[in-house]
Amino acid sequence: MRGGHIGEFEELVLLTVGVLNKNAYGVAIKDELLIRTKRKPGIGALHSALTRLENKGFLTSWMEDATEDRRGRRKRFYGLTKYGVAILQQSHEIRNEMFKLVPNLAGR
Repeated sequence: MRGGHIGEFEELVLLTVGVLNKNAYGVAIKDELLIRTKRKPGIGALHSALTRLENKGFLTSWMEDATEDRRGRRKRFYGLTKYGVAILQQSHEIRNEMFKLVPNLAGR
């Protein structure tokens, strides 16, 4: 496993993979990002992020069998690794701690 840092878009992609669980594949991730964040990433940018996250050890991927509705093409699915879950938890903790330190946001 390489890399221990993620950017904002990578974090959103990891969270989206987690939300979609076993149904996380390129188009579904892109659609969910649009619904949740109102952001419409290009499919190329999304696939680059997915590749980076997999290379860092935060995601795993596998190919499903070809289906007739996909005209015989296979579909790549993604899932969070234990390391991916850990980096999301770490990111969440850091953001929450920093949020509490901002006077106008901390409810003081």
